[in-house]
Amino acid sequence: MPSAFSVSSFPVSIPAVIMQTDWTEPWLVGLVIFHVLCLLLTCFSSRRYKLQVGHFLCLATTGTGLSRSLCAVAVASFLSVTLVYCAEYINEVAAMNWRSFSKYQYFDSRGMFVSLVFSAPLLLNALAIVILWVRKTLAVMSDLRTLQQRRGRPKQQ
Repeated sequence: MPSAFSVSSFPVSIPAVIMQTDWTEPWLVGLVIFHVLCLLLTCFSSRRYKLQVGHFLCLATTGTGLSRSLCAVAVASFLSVTLVYCAEYINEVAAMNWRSFSKYQYFDSRGMFVSLVFSAPLLLNALAIVILWVRKTLAVMSDLRTLQQRRGRPKQQ
């Protein structure tokens, strides 16, 4: 079967990569489901600060008294961050073994495909968590300021 991503004419733009990808391949469907689950975990944990900290920072579970659900989130988060860190190596291995799991050779030497469909969604998820934390921090600072004014204490600078 001819490859949509031949070595000589690999797409150079993000829309071209998205349009030329066969999104019906089982491994890509699984990857999309993984990213959706990560996003749902971020949304679910937006009101649960400790759960979100575990999701983002991959807390060490030994001796911290964390709940089992938080431990599971920490392990999953650690795996996600590790996979983003190892995306270059994943791309190399996938480029050598693409025939065993894919119809087409998507994995170029620049790593554009892996960066676009694998690393970018995970990093955007982490960015969403940081934005939620900044919003929460601003709300807490505002509440603190209000409490200080109610008690008549001078503001600290």
